[in-house]
Amino acid sequence: MKRALIIRGGWTGHEPVETTDLVAAELRNRGMECDIFDNMDCLTTPEELIEKYDVVIPAWTMGAIPDGANSVLCKVIKAGVGLAGWHGGMGDAFRSDTDYQMMVGGQFVAHPPMLEYEVNIISDDPIVSGIGNFKIFSELYYMHVDPSNEVLATTICTPEVLPVLSQNVCMPTIWKRKYGAGKVFYSALGHNSADFKNYPQILEIAVSGILWAAR
Repeated sequence: MKRALIIRGGWTGHEPVETTDLVAAELRNRGMECDIFDNMDCLTTPEELIEKYDVVIPAWTMGAIPDGANSVLCKVIKAGVGLAGWHGGMGDAFRSDTDYQMMVGGQFVAHPPMLEYEVNIISDDPIVSGIGNFKIFSELYYMHVDPSNEVLATTICTPEVLPVLSQNVCMPTIWKRKYGAGKVFYSALGHNSADFKNYPQILEIAVSGILWAAR
């Protein structure tokens, strides 16, 4: 049976406990075991993590990763353990850590006030296959992204909603990539637990992406 390591904490506005509880419950329903840590003390011995886990799920908006833990996490993913997550818990974690950002394939930089926007599925990848475009009322993440990402979904960000822009931007919203031997999945959706409950597509995409990333 595959096993996930969930590391949660950081800014509480993204409800790391509530969102990971929802995702972990669905992963368990699909046969994946989940170990949940409310700290990063587990990021100490890469060999043990590589032996025990198939995917790491960070849910830690902002904050700082302890000295040494960054190199442990990078080594674990390069060795083939997957990395998967959503919204700020993965895409806005450890802002000063560029090694982590390179692994994720992007970093949050701005969002307009809450608004309705459309998520456009642009791939027939199994992670998003059959879901179709859908609208949500939530945060729209503007991110700096790695051009090597395999983008699965996008949205349009306009100067009207984010005045710093000078033109409409097609913003990647969901992607997957490789980091060494590890598979990486990221979804910018899932601002809080209400998003996962109100828009079942968000939960389905997150769970499917995690299952794909698991080695």
